Amino acid sequence: MLRGGVGVAKHRSTPGRGRRVLSWVGESLLTLLAVFGVVCVVAVIAAYFFGVNIMLFKTGSMSPEIPAGSVALVRTIPAAEAEVGDVVTVDRPGQLPVTHRVISNEPDPANPPDGRIIEMKGDANNQPDPFPYHVDEVKLLFWSQPGWGHVVARLADPRILAG
Repeated sequence: MLRGGVGVAKHRSTPGRGRRVLSWVGESLLTLLAVFGVVCVVAVIAAYFFGVNIMLFKTGSMSPEIPAGSVALVRTIPAAEAEVGDVVTVDRPGQLPVTHRVISNEPDPANPPDGRIIEMKGDANNQPDPFPYHVDEVKLLFWSQPGWGHVVARLADPRILAG
């Protein structure tokens, strides 16, 4: 179209292209959320049937192998099955659990037949833990990943879970 002798070109937009991009973004987001949902369902099933739990490491007592900020998977086993060199978590009544390496595992004469006296030491610590642990069961660490603890903690935020 000409106005006063100057050519003005009409801008041609493609409204379908913008919708296609939005549709692709929406479908990608839904796919990502579906995958996350499947991972959550598998995690719940594993926790229920296999006794698997997620641990977050807040301290560096197991560095350098498991530094602070790591995430780990553990499963509950009888304390008698924990071997010297295994990394296990011991629950302590009224305190946070402790996760260190087993340095000895002996029968507990005060708690037969399943009771054990386990001594542990953090890899980064100079001395063993001050007291042995009297336990029937422990959580055996079977996988860990440095740096993922922050991600898992963030995903556990109630606002994220609600979304």
